[in-house]
Amino acid sequence: MAGDRSGLIVLLLAGGEGRRIGGGKPARLLGGVSLLDRALAKARSWSEDVRLVAREGGDLTDDPDIEGPLGGIAAGLRLGRPFLTIPCDMPFLPGDLAARLRRDAPVTLAASGGRVHPVCALWRPDAAAALPAYLATGRRSLTGFAQAAGCESVAWPVEPFDPFFNVNDEAELAQADRLLHIVGFM
Repeated sequence: MAGDRSGLIVLLLAGGEGRRIGGGKPARLLGGVSLLDRALAKARSWSEDVRLVAREGGDLTDDPDIEGPLGGIAAGLRLGRPFLTIPCDMPFLPGDLAARLRRDAPVTLAASGGRVHPVCALWRPDAAAALPAYLATGRRSLTGFAQAAGCESVAWPVEPFDPFFNVNDEAELAQADRLLHIVGFM
């Protein structure tokens, strides 16, 4: 089932180096499909406007003065429109992510198992007003910025598995492969 495709921009965050998995994380295969291609397919189920955000070679470039994924959020905020962010390394994202995060808060974060997942969030343009003051603190946490901008969260169940399972290393990639075969998720 396709998500709400009414003008939403989806930004696919792929600017990390993936050192814990030996580099090249977006190209790593899960069930014969790259993590990047899996994320692109999911993003396109929610929107026709999908943009890759990376340090270089993306549709949008991370703000070079801001370390980590916050650089991608800053680039997205310059668009002046609401956008959903997802990472390339969460292969089991729920199909209702885009629809359920549509709230009025400046930032709406996905959550599961008592944890927020700030790389899976809906960011509204008004969050940009909090960025200069947050950057002045020297912090670069997405969660910290979301809190500074004004956020709420929406929780998903973690049974039969956490849909926000994150692949950071070879062991987690192997675990994702087992999950893929158990749940039949493609």
